[in-house]
This record gives sequence, structure tokens and C-alpha cells, in this order.
Amino acid sequence: MFSGIIAAVGQITQLSPRNDGTPTVRLTINAGRLELDDVGVGDSIACNGVCLTVVDRRDDCFCVDVSPETLSCTIGLDVPGPVNLEKALRLADRLGGHLVSGHVDGVGEVLRFDSVGDNRLLEIRAPEALARYIARKGSIAVNGVSLTTNSVDGANFSINLIPHTLEATTLGSLAPGSRVNLEIDLIARYCERLLNCQEAA
Repeated sequence: MFSGIIAAVGQITQLSPRNDGTPTVRLTINAGRLELDDVGVGDSIACNGVCLTVVDRRDDCFCVDVSPETLSCTIGLDVPGPVNLEKALRLADRLGGHLVSGHVDGVGEVLRFDSVGDNRLLEIRAPEALARYIARKGSIAVNGVSLTTNSVDGANFSINLIPHTLEATTLGSLAPGSRVNLEIDLIARYCERLLNCQEAA
């Protein structure tokens, strides 16, 4: 589990096929300011909101394997470039954002990225199937960043990004047409499941 509070912006420096004949891709990621002293093989790190398992670590870099399925339903892990990084939560950690599983539900498209003073108004179109899970003043993870929605109109929703978020994550580089990983709030997912079970009973 994660909180959606980004610890550092890392950099995918290398993509290479595994040597075992599988279509899985191995990523080498420079961790940037992310402290790796307590990270070992088998630990989880969210990369652009995707929970991935560390398979190798050296100095200031770590490696993860990404399956074709993950590459097909996410964005930002198939090319070298910056990625938002967060280590998995410990039970004693503060939950500064909201509970994030690192399982991307869909890819959205940025419609607007407008300056509002020092802030930015970010409007995103989510896949239609996710629209019912997105509520005004609710939580959503965008490229792994825990954010609060300002407004919702069908599958479109808007968010206000403060300067700190723009500086501490990759979201400052978004533009209309950019695609982003979305993870809906876990509470919405479980509420729907409970309601469906009650109706079926």
C-alpha cells in the first residue's frame, strides 16, 4: 500500500528485455532523492502510480520487471524519462494522502492545464467505466499522486495543483493531450461491491 505522497522524482535510464525469452521488460531507474538504504530485493516501489517489485539494487539505482500486461494498461513505463516514486507504506507511517494500492484502473487524458495564479487547473477525461467512482471532493491518484477533485462532470474532473505539487512531482510537465495513470479511491470500489452484493442477495 501507498499514500500517494511522492518522495522523489526518479528517471528511467534503461529499458532492456529479459534474457529468459519472456516479453517482460526490465527497467533501470535512477532513484534521484529517494533513499534506498532500507530497500531490498522484493520490496515494492510505486513508479508513476504502478506498484512494482525491486529485482535488483545498486548504489542510487534499482531495477524492476514490467510485464506486457502492465505496459498495455499504463503510461510512462515504456520509454526513458522521469517517474514519480514512492516506497511502500510501513504500518507506523503517517497517511498524508489516501490509501493507494498501486494498481492502475485506467489511463486518462489531460484536457486543460491552465495557470491560475501560481497554481494550475488540471482537467482530465477519465475512461467512461471509471466515471461513477469519481466524486467531487473525493480522492484520486494521478500518476501516483494523491489529489482531491474540485469538480466532476460526467467522465471529466478537475483538480487544483499547488506549486509544491508541481515542483515535487512530474505533474508540472503535463499539457493538453498528455495521458496519465489513474487509480480510483479504494473506498468507492468496495462500496460498489457491497451494494452489488446486497442487491443480488
